[in-house]
Amino acid sequence: MEFNAIYVIVAREFKKFIRERSRLISTIARPLLWLFIVGTGMSRLVSPDTGVPYIQFIFPGILGMTILFSSIFSSISIIWDKEFGFMKEILVAPVSRFSIVIGKALSGTVVSTIQAVIILALFPFIGFKLGILQIIWVILISAALSFCLSAFGIVLATFYESYESFSVIMNFIIMPMFFLSGAMYPIKLLPDILNLISKINPLTYGIDAMKHVLFQFKTGTMSPDFLFIIDIAVIIGTSVLFVIVAGKLFERKK
Repeated sequence: MEFNAIYVIVAREFKKFIRERSRLISTIARPLLWLFIVGTGMSRLVSPDTGVPYIQFIFPGILGMTILFSSIFSSISIIWDKEFGFMKEILVAPVSRFSIVIGKALSGTVVSTIQAVIILALFPFIGFKLGILQIIWVILISAALSFCLSAFGIVLATFYESYESFSVIMNFIIMPMFFLSGAMYPIKLLPDILNLISKINPLTYGIDAMKHVLFQFKTGTMSPDFLFIIDIAVIIGTSVLFVIVAGKLFERKK
């Protein structure tokens, strides 16, 4: 029963994603603009002490941006489900609230990972030469980060009843998460207070893990901010935390 509930939720959200081509196009267009327009322009002004071209340096951050926007946007479906009554039908079903949360998070994971893979496929045009093992690792990290951020979006969505109020808080949260994640510049260059905030941002660890995979065998001058094992541990730990919190919040909506 629990597995069937998770499967139905994931299948429903995936079908919605396939039908909404404009959503796919808009989600992919944003990182492309940042990568090739902002990245190319900033590369003439910024020269980070990383040993790699700036456009390559921000590539993991652009992958993180794709995952962040897609994962958080996926959680907005909870608001629509509330408004149209589908969420009430799910909540009265004889299934665990955690199954609902996991199903919603997995649906966001599938959609976000697909979009991240599309952006990842651009690596030859940016000058990367990746082996199959590196590609697999980046996809696995993308999936783990997608699940984490989708669960985080679900936690936020439980507090809102209308699409308008949720979209406002998303704009307030998404951009700071992106800029304070090491996506555009190393977090070690930030002031102490912003550096501290970056360290409680789960996106920071996902992007840092991608930097490990993309750069550690390419150049010895690239210096990620954390150990790879710490990145993975934080992503998994925060994922579990967000699922537990979201499940408890859903239980209050009986």
